[in-house]
Amino acid sequence: MSAAKTPVIDVHCHLTPQCFQRAVLAGDLWHGMSPADGELSNLKNRWLPDRRIEEMDALGIDMQLVSSTDVFFQYEREASVTAAIARDCNDELAELVRAHPDRFMGIGTLPMQDTKLAVAELERAMGELGLKGMMVNDHVNGLTYDHESFRDLWAAADELGAFVLFHQFHPTTVAYRTMSYFLFNSVGNLVDRTLTFGALVYGGVVDDFPNIKFCFAHAGGYIPYALDRMDKGWEKFEDSRGRTLGPPSSYANRFYYDTVVFKDTHLRFLVDMVGADRMVFGTDWPAPMDVDDPVRRIENTPVLADAERAAILGGTTATIFG
Repeated sequence: MSAAKTPVIDVHCHLTPQCFQRAVLAGDLWHGMSPADGELSNLKNRWLPDRRIEEMDALGIDMQLVSSTDVFFQYEREASVTAAIARDCNDELAELVRAHPDRFMGIGTLPMQDTKLAVAELERAMGELGLKGMMVNDHVNGLTYDHESFRDLWAAADELGAFVLFHQFHPTTVAYRTMSYFLFNSVGNLVDRTLTFGALVYGGVVDDFPNIKFCFAHAGGYIPYALDRMDKGWEKFEDSRGRTLGPPSSYANRFYYDTVVFKDTHLRFLVDMVGADRMVFGTDWPAPMDVDDPVRRIENTPVLADAERAAILGGTTATIFG
């Protein structure tokens, strides 16, 4: 176990399912998906659990909360196909957890374009399979999560006390302006997370469903930097306040945020804006945009106090997952 007093749990890490890999590497399609999906050029995505655990040990990570790679969202497909993809992905995650319960937990993927199917798969994933919640895109074919069509899903997630991780997939908002220079991810990713915050806050979702543990990947994107301007707009334009009960900044500490930022200045700013008790350790492993040496980075950074370090490495996740 790492130097932290409580286990270090990485809440933001991914898996490309072996059931997909076996099919496409044998020359077949998998629910219509091909070898071009799944990021197989990144050899870490091909690792089996034992090799994955070796890497966790080297990094000082005690447990991973694993989610399927974001390409498996597949919201644009026929809902029944996406439901089959989600079921297979979630079954494999559950198998990983059963085989290594002291090293892995899982959050599922859902057919979000069909709320009835999404609710059924969430209930199966958290009930029969023992997963902890779900990872979802920032939008579903352009719809944001304040839309009425998602109310039944949020109600089910609230009843189950689900952990919900927001993580982008293409197209991000920026993609409508440019696909050049990797901006669809390096910028669009962060814009999308900020728009999701706005939808959940102004749309009343976070007030209506207080038992959901909403978490923003990639440290919440631009959320902490946008709050002052959002507050100014809230103050000056009363008819644009939606269903908020206070200014947007008053909601910032109602969410969780992972630690996937790359500069100490940004890490410190996020702590100052939302508090270390709302921050959870994350790496984005095994993506190319993951954080280098992530545990020791938190342990050794001079911008955190010891109590903040303890909260980020283990204390906050302990309050979420017990």
